Amino acid sequence: MKLRLITLAFISVFFLTAASAKKKTTAPVNDRQQWVELCYRIAAPVLENMSKGELQKNMQLELSPTWDGRDKRVAYMETFGRLMAGISPWLALPDDDTEEGKMRKQMREWAVLAYKNAVDPDSPDFLLWETKSTQRLVDAAYIAESFLRAPEATWQLLDETTQKRYIERFQRLKIVRPAYNNWLLFRGLIEAFLMSVGEDADQYVLTVASNKINEWYLSDGWYSDGSEFALDYYNAYVIHPMYIEMLEVLNKHHFWTPISTKLAIKRMQRFNVFMERLISPEGTYPAFGRSVVYRMGAFQTLAMAAWKYGLPEGMSNGQVRSALTAVMNNMFKVEGNFNEKGFLQLGFAGHQPDLSNYYTNNGSLYMTSLVFMPLGLPADHPFWKDAAEPWTSQKAWSGQPFPIDGHHSLRSE
Repeated sequence: MKLRLITLAFISVFFLTAASAKKKTTAPVNDRQQWVELCYRIAAPVLENMSKGELQKNMQLELSPTWDGRDKRVAYMETFGRLMAGISPWLALPDDDTEEGKMRKQMREWAVLAYKNAVDPDSPDFLLWETKSTQRLVDAAYIAESFLRAPEATWQLLDETTQKRYIERFQRLKIVRPAYNNWLLFRGLIEAFLMSVGEDADQYVLTVASNKINEWYLSDGWYSDGSEFALDYYNAYVIHPMYIEMLEVLNKHHFWTPISTKLAIKRMQRFNVFMERLISPEGTYPAFGRSVVYRMGAFQTLAMAAWKYGLPEGMSNGQVRSALTAVMNNMFKVEGNFNEKGFLQLGFAGHQPDLSNYYTNNGSLYMTSLVFMPLGLPADHPFWKDAAEPWTSQKAWSGQPFPIDGHHSLRSE
């Protein structure tokens, strides 16, 4: 009897141990949890420091080896603006008692304080609103974009004094002359934001921006970046998202535009077909064109569609989520993406400073946060709950059926 009890006890311990080992080695971490953890890892060092007015004190700046000599303090506005444009939809979700909910609430609290410090002249983290460098226009636009994307978690949580300070700073950017390319959208989006909150907006700037971007549309979902086509990811970094967001405000306020928001979204969705197909079966994508160090920012349009507009016809939640998660995991498993204080370092996958353009600093890299917009969808949304599926290149290279492709002009409604 005693031996039987000992044997039963041993078997019980064995199965409990085996079950525990199996749980540790095979239990998958769900995709959303991976996204949240990476988002928090990227954002926390920025927002925690900036909420205390200590970002400029503690952030280790890294400049391109070919830095053009502009005021390096532009890096802090780049860091903050680009980060908030990507994570503001997530911060707009309601509070809950989950681990994610606690992280999100903390982020939102830090962000509100950071927004305040950014325009408070008495704060050590007052941003570089006054400088000869025109770069301030770019990242002021990303701050405005964060307000447009999730006003309930950003703009509406700011006190009246802070709101007035932003309006004043945005108005004073009217003196900045933008380059004659995608930069027209930075001026345009700031003016659109001012219009959205009932302030005077420069209607000439909005007319030029909305008309020229449309005139630079080539076909098949691609815009030229100015008079010459550049084969890079700027259609994702800037052009499609900011054009659509500007048009949404203008259409809402009955301001005439050359095309509708609906057509602009159709063009972006066509571009998204290409972007999804660029993801290899292994979960990588080509590092070509300018600014490849913006990392996952190359997939802003796919992220934006998943969050707000729905994915292109024939493209499932499971395949897009799986593809983006695979790219994210491949990119950030490489050593060197972060420095010892947790800030991003120059590179595409790891630390590769020589890939940086002359205008790049490690604040520029927070463009990668733009991929996190789908976190603005609740955890029970089909984007997160649908079963994982192979993406197009996986199907193509394993002999499975996959959708045929073809040319789509989309020049008119």
